[in-house]
Amino acid sequence: LTLDIEMPRMDGLTFLKYLMKYFPIPVVVVSSLTDGKNAASLDALELGAVDIVPKPGGAYSVADILETLKEKILIAASVDFSKIKVQAQKNREIVLKAPKRLLSQIATTNKLIAVGASTGGTIALESLFKGFTPDFPPTVCVIHMPERFTTTFAQRLDSISRVNVVEAADGMMLVPATVYLAPGNFHLMVRARGKDFFLRVVSGPKVHHQRPAVDVLFQSVAAEAGRNAVGVLLTGMGRDGAEGLLKIKTAGGTTIAQDEASCIVFGMPKEAIALGAADKILPLEQIAEAVHQAVKN
Repeated sequence: LTLDIEMPRMDGLTFLKYLMKYFPIPVVVVSSLTDGKNAASLDALELGAVDIVPKPGGAYSVADILETLKEKILIAASVDFSKIKVQAQKNREIVLKAPKRLLSQIATTNKLIAVGASTGGTIALESLFKGFTPDFPPTVCVIHMPERFTTTFAQRLDSISRVNVVEAADGMMLVPATVYLAPGNFHLMVRARGKDFFLRVVSGPKVHHQRPAVDVLFQSVAAEAGRNAVGVLLTGMGRDGAEGLLKIKTAGGTTIAQDEASCIVFGMPKEAIALGAADKILPLEQIAEAVHQAVKN
């Protein structure tokens, strides 16, 4: 069973969330991550999994838990999902009976928002994304943050935002109302295929002593989205993102820099402003609305 809408590549938990919302069935999760020490265990149960079975490890370890798995599957099969299925039917009808709304969202996938931040960026991004609404096009974002911290930060942003926030993975197709956060220690880029954008998550040399680097993201956005791009450069130390923001502007996109008064560190925006890269220089609290206006024009 499928809905007549395009879906991005999903990790296991994201797929489980989708499955339970639209086509709920009893699910037993088998994973090396479900060992009781990882948040994935609780996440899976909260999303609707009936039970979890830890995999001891190794590619061929399922045989070690075969009897336990059989028992869990039989129990799961007896769970009454009738009430959940009634709500799922309503969820499917909402999607399928609103073609105009979906078509308008698909049209906005030609638009792309790119955001860069560094020092002070955690607070700035929280403020910015709280102002994003479900009619926003896809957003790609780089913040200078160490590896492993970006996963937790993406979850934090997702919990306080009206749009979805996920850590980016290579090959993901961008969809509206979703922010894709570059994983620590990897550069994030976008590639266009027809009307759609896809993510590239790669290693490579540091740029401005950073990986991920804002300039790497912004330059790819300028090349692939051009006039359909909106670039936003927030608080941060150094000059990463300044040249990339200029490339977005030169390509015909809209560019915004955070003003000095609302920046914790007025480094990156200052460098961009000095280059003439910013169409608008705004306080943090006005940027979400300015982005919204830009993507609607």
